[in-house]
Amino acid sequence: MQTIQLIGAILFGLALLHTFAAKSFEVLSHRHPRHAGLFHLLGEVEVVFGFWAFILMLAMAFLNGGEAAIAYAESLQYTEPLFVFVVMVVAASRPVLDIVQRVLLALARSMPVKTELALVWFGLALVPLTGSLITEPAAMTLAALMLAPLIFRDGMPERLKYAALGVLFVNISIGGLLTAYAAPPVLMVAANWNWDSAYMASQFGWKATLAVLVNATAICFVLRKHLHAATDNTTATSNAPAVPLAVTAIHLAFLAAVVILGHHPVLFLGIFMLFLGFTTAYQRYQSPLIIKEGLLVGFFLAGLVMLGGMQQWWLQPIVESLSPLALFFGSMSLTAITDNAALTYLGSLINGISADAQYMLVAGAVTGGGLTVIANAPNPAGVSLLRRGFQDQSISALGLLAGALAPTAVSAIAFLLL
Repeated sequence: MQTIQLIGAILFGLALLHTFAAKSFEVLSHRHPRHAGLFHLLGEVEVVFGFWAFILMLAMAFLNGGEAAIAYAESLQYTEPLFVFVVMVVAASRPVLDIVQRVLLALARSMPVKTELALVWFGLALVPLTGSLITEPAAMTLAALMLAPLIFRDGMPERLKYAALGVLFVNISIGGLLTAYAAPPVLMVAANWNWDSAYMASQFGWKATLAVLVNATAICFVLRKHLHAATDNTTATSNAPAVPLAVTAIHLAFLAAVVILGHHPVLFLGIFMLFLGFTTAYQRYQSPLIIKEGLLVGFFLAGLVMLGGMQQWWLQPIVESLSPLALFFGSMSLTAITDNAALTYLGSLINGISADAQYMLVAGAVTGGGLTVIANAPNPAGVSLLRRGFQDQSISALGLLAGALAPTAVSAIAFLLL
């Protein structure tokens, strides 16, 4: 263990504590208006890991020199933060969101329940499962924007918001398991372990689907009496001009291209530049793009990459030492304090890991993906889009943890007993 590794672990721990204390900083910003700007910045969950990654770079430059710090930063892969930023902006564009809402609204009106209840169920069940096709970050973006006026609004009890948020995060984490490319923790091991989409659907996908349906149905039953006030917000027509079918088709083509080229940042960033040009040319059919929100989420994930890259020295021995069953619960717990994709990547480095251990590692990592903001890459996107619907416009880490416990247990039962 080198000195900088120990400092990296300490800074990682401080970043975790900062994440849990973010809501407290937001409260302080209201109590001390003179320093409200600073407290508000420190209270932004999306800023936390980028801030502490900057501290890490300063420490590395001081101990090992500026060239060593730059070399470390440039040795890391930032494809995931870049992809999440791009796919968030494209998926949240008005034409994409409009067609998704229209399709789901038509389906909801054909259901034998209240329309708003059916819409919530679709947002918590069907949309997370489509993450297996359009990737989990895109599914999170669409689900969050669709559910915000229905659940995460004034008048909804705060405890129910956290319960719904926990279900959303868990369902997104396991909803991408029907294919081998949509869930970041699966993507990290699929090539090394020869897992294709057929394998994922047969070993993980159907179990994840059952857990998603159970979780969504249970929370909808709890929410059913509180959804009547949201009907007008979701069905009201906008004064903006209708989006032509051709514009919608082009936006969907941009989204598909970004997803297909998701592992090639040079290419999907080029597609994104074309997307920005198109939205500028046909601005009358657009809503403001969520550039700021997407950049903050990308900053968060990039900081997590930099800090997480210094944790292998203590994480990998833990992963290597556990039996398959202990590995499930260990990875589920460790996922809460580190990104689940980073955890499965460490598992892929273990020589001779058994098939049972492979299954348990990934199953545990995705099961725990809703416990904290940092547990799964799409979670910061959900926080960025939904936090304004919570008290003080901030999401409590402990509230999220409490809300995710029940759906996490359902997911664990599905992967362990089915």
